[in-house]
Amino acid sequence: MRQFIYAVLFAVFGIPVQAVDLSAPFLSIDGGELRLDDWAGRPILVVNTASQCAFTRQYADLQALYDRYRNQGLVVVSVPSDDFNQELATEAEVKAFCEVQFGLDHPMTSITKVRGAGAHPFYASLKAETGFVPRWNFNKVLIDPNGEVAATFGSRVAPMSSKITDRIDAFLN
Repeated sequence: MRQFIYAVLFAVFGIPVQAVDLSAPFLSIDGGELRLDDWAGRPILVVNTASQCAFTRQYADLQALYDRYRNQGLVVVSVPSDDFNQELATEAEVKAFCEVQFGLDHPMTSITKVRGAGAHPFYASLKAETGFVPRWNFNKVLIDPNGEVAATFGSRVAPMSSKITDRIDAFLN
């Protein structure tokens, strides 16, 4: 029923069907806060990550994606999470690992819950509005320049795959 109501609101009033909470701050791994709504008007790829996962090599592709599109406006945000028991113990360890192993310089949050009752408000609203919940590490959420969920991708979809880059190209061209 909820999805029907959202569809009607969008069709009649232009209210987005899959709007999520972009205003709740994440704690930055570098200190301070990161707010997704600070990047309004730009596409954002939000990825829940883990440093000790079989998909950890995707960090290299996340950085390559960021390097390829950052000057055109794309923001990539890594959200380290231990929800699947595969993250290092501290933010300092995560930051050092990502910088040394992958040269990461895109925005990264502190270790954050992405599932369940304690999930960050972005992920809680993502579940409420779209039904999407990360099933594993390196699930990806693409936010369009209007702040709406454009697509979600599972762990097996590589960051540099055409499934993702085609959508980003469409937003930036």
